[in-house]
Amino acid sequence: MKTLDAPRPSDGDSDDAAVVDLARTAFALARAGAARDLAVMLDAGLPAGLRNERGDSLLMLASYHGHMEATHLLLKRGANPEQTNDAGQTPLAGAAFKGSAAIATVLLDAGAKVDGAGGDGRTPLMFAAMFDKLDVVELLLQRGANPDLRDADQRTALAYARAFGAWRAAGRLEPRPPAQD
Repeated sequence: MKTLDAPRPSDGDSDDAAVVDLARTAFALARAGAARDLAVMLDAGLPAGLRNERGDSLLMLASYHGHMEATHLLLKRGANPEQTNDAGQTPLAGAAFKGSAAIATVLLDAGAKVDGAGGDGRTPLMFAAMFDKLDVVELLLQRGANPDLRDADQRTALAYARAFGAWRAAGRLEPRPPAQD
């Protein structure tokens, strides 16, 4: 495990380079799920909501890559489960895209909005539907996701499932006739 040395006085350029290197290390640790190393950095003052040049937070990277322990750690340390990246995606949308129902559950339990959408209006359910992530589709519906929401282009989760050939998700999202008595 790498240790972090306390900053030393130096010229501004090398200080800037050291901060950039530290941030790169933090993002690599989040992508790799290195929760223990991330904890050391957080204990040393690294902000839990740190974002990279694309706006991806440490939480987005850990959850997108399916790292449960790192996701728990970052949430416990104050990472915002609703913080969007520059593309308007939340960590829950990333987990839905990847098909991780376990990570999606943790994010929902931490306060992520089940229908939280970015600027383009795409919801986590839409991401799960378009990539046929049926376990996540089921979870989001059980947690109250609205399948009738439309994105900025007026597409629903069902429309995405059909367009992407995600037939299992499409079948689950198809309107069902009312039960006959």
